[in-house]
Amino acid sequence: LSPGAKMGCFTFIKVMMILFNLAIFLSGGTLLGVGIWVSVDGKSFLDIFGTLSSSVMQVVDVGYLLIVIGSILLVIGFLGCCGAQKESKCLLMIFFSVVLIIFIAEIAAAVLVLVYPTLVETFLSALVTPVLKEKYGEDKSFTQIWNATMNEVHCCGLNNYTDFEGSPWYQDNNNTFPGPCCTAPVPCTHSLAAQMAGGSQPPAHPHLFGCLPQGCFDQIVEEIKTNAVVVGGVAAGIAALEVAAMVVSMYLYCYLDRK
Repeated sequence: LSPGAKMGCFTFIKVMMILFNLAIFLSGGTLLGVGIWVSVDGKSFLDIFGTLSSSVMQVVDVGYLLIVIGSILLVIGFLGCCGAQKESKCLLMIFFSVVLIIFIAEIAAAVLVLVYPTLVETFLSALVTPVLKEKYGEDKSFTQIWNATMNEVHCCGLNNYTDFEGSPWYQDNNNTFPGPCCTAPVPCTHSLAAQMAGGSQPPAHPHLFGCLPQGCFDQIVEEIKTNAVVVGGVAAGIAALEVAAMVVSMYLYCYLDRK
């Protein structure tokens, strides 16, 4: 290519890089704002948008998750946009490095989920169970989200009914568990919940009960497997965008290095 053609190609890619990262920056700011809103006033968020029904979102604090993702997108968008606009090799290299680290982390997480599901379950249990014991029955929005999930997905806790032992709900309701843990129109006592979770003794009145509730983690895994094509497509799309961003940033970096 002639020098003019190379310059025109560089200018086009530079503009696309700026616009792409500006969109990422604005998206990050939006997610950060929504995350702060959910963390500060989750009830009004639920009142406007309705109860969150996606079961995957119940194993994390939605507000903090959005804040983290929004902050990361803000940083990436800022680095990419400013790096391209100012033609800064330093910023472009930092942008490339950050995206590469995120890409590697996503690959590692996918491998862990697919190859070591038990390890992932142990990690989530250590992370989520203390939150359930601390917030369920006390934090209204948190409780509503979990109730909606358990009723819709027909599950109980992350692992089983014991995740709620010691929670504010458990203490305020005479040491009973949430209704979805028993799927019965009677108080969900410890012995009844144990029977429903597959204990050694069958329920005294089996005709009163529905399916035995499982932990939500198992149900989430089943939903992911059921929608494997959609999940895989979204993951592949995100990975493709990340690879494209790294290629473009490295192209700009190498072009500036030759100037």
